[in-house]
Amino acid sequence: MAAQLWRLSAGGRGALRARPRLPCRPPGPPACEQRRGLGLPRARARGGGAGLGLAAALGAAGLGAGLLAALGPGAGPVRRADMARAAGDADPDDELGRRCGRFMAPPVSALSELRARPDDVRTRMELLVLDTQARLCGALQLLDAGARFSVHRWRREEGGGGISCVLQDGHVFEKAGVNVSVVHGDLSEEAAQQMSRGRNLKAKDGKLPFVAMGVSSVIHPKNPHVPTMHFNYRYFEVEEADGNKLWWFGGGCDLTPTYLNKEDAVHFHRTLKEACDQHSPEFYPKFKKLCDDYFFIVHRGERRGIGGIFFDDLDSPSKEELFRFVQSCAQAVVPSYIPLVKKHCNDPFTPQEKMWQQLRRGRYVEFNLIYDRGTKFGLLTPGSRIESILMSLPLTARWEYMHTPSENSKEAEILEVLRHPRDWVH
Repeated sequence: MAAQLWRLSAGGRGALRARPRLPCRPPGPPACEQRRGLGLPRARARGGGAGLGLAAALGAAGLGAGLLAALGPGAGPVRRADMARAAGDADPDDELGRRCGRFMAPPVSALSELRARPDDVRTRMELLVLDTQARLCGALQLLDAGARFSVHRWRREEGGGGISCVLQDGHVFEKAGVNVSVVHGDLSEEAAQQMSRGRNLKAKDGKLPFVAMGVSSVIHPKNPHVPTMHFNYRYFEVEEADGNKLWWFGGGCDLTPTYLNKEDAVHFHRTLKEACDQHSPEFYPKFKKLCDDYFFIVHRGERRGIGGIFFDDLDSPSKEELFRFVQSCAQAVVPSYIPLVKKHCNDPFTPQEKMWQQLRRGRYVEFNLIYDRGTKFGLLTPGSRIESILMSLPLTARWEYMHTPSENSKEAEILEVLRHPRDWVH
């Protein structure tokens, strides 16, 4: 009996068919030059990245005009100035007001609160994750003609909230989600166990106050020759019963191609290595191995993709140095991935190649629902937004009984890499 193609987000059946070859943008003046090489788009955001202090951080350039957002289900388009005013105390003449006006939605924290603690890592991290979200959403929209992100700014009853941006069923991207969350409250015992990773956290009356913030994204393209990409960068703080505060950073970025392209793999890994090497020559090899180990689908005996970097529970050498490292990694997301989309979004593909993509998507779902600690943590945290947690799942996936690719095929080639990770930078 033939396997069916399931639309995971809707629960219904979808039809598997070859898509017509579509341009990254429709005919007309392109927003960024289309070319096969690995160069960055010519029309990109001006300026450098976020600095170390708040004043320097506010100097990071924003995205091009015209990003539309819907601040909640059923809301109409919201202009950038309207989003800044929605924050309640934004002044368009000050740096913070201008910076926040370039985000996909107003910050989760009130601007008065951000101004009150400009050098606190929580302020700097919130601005960093919002900037990362806006930059990536802008870059993806430039590549997917006419597509727009649905933007939902949500509140968590227990404390904090987030901004979920999802582009669905575009020309280039089947599903692209970029989420920001800035939450606080008390952890449940189950969630604390998922997060503590061996720490003996001392709760008071079963409660463990925490602060957590981060940005996460999964991009599922339609063309099987464009790889799926995932990244997340996060910061945690917990307060124990005796008032002692513990903190740590985590994150990573990894690539999941349907078919192996060695040039793409080298470009992706070298870009991440360059970001790591700015801070320590030991970071990339260490975090590359952690990535290969973490994204292992035990019951299949293979990795989810060709890796990247992954780290968790980083609390040394210092909070300042680790923030700078996470900042460098976040700023490497767009240059590591967008050139690969530009390079392959027009590649022709067969129905058989599309079917193989759907089978590999099935593996992606298996890992995320069975092994991923972030998914488990989210599902166990009271008041979590389930739609945002399950955003990582593709619209479509496929499972076939006893499917085995032909020997020496392109499908067998990628399986070999997934079973035996390679060094892509030496």
